[in-house]
Amino acid sequence: MILMQEDGSRSQKEWVLDMLQRGHSITPLDALNGCGCLRLSARIYELRRKGYDIRAVLEKRRGKQYARYYLAREQANGQDA
Repeated sequence: MILMQEDGSRSQKEWVLDMLQRGHSITPLDALNGCGCLRLSARIYELRRKGYDIRAVLEKRRGKQYARYYLAREQANGQDA
């Protein structure tokens, strides 16, 4: 089920899930640029509560630390939660 906003666009959660299911990893900057999401960790939390096995690795760049999220391999290959 694709969640749509009043203007016909997808929800932030749907955008995040779609990117993860396509095998992409996402950072907070990716989410901001891709769907205007300022709270990626909140969307990840919601998806995890629905049963998606989303993993995170901490990365550091230019002295800043951030999380990079990805979907566990089994779910990325089409086995939904």
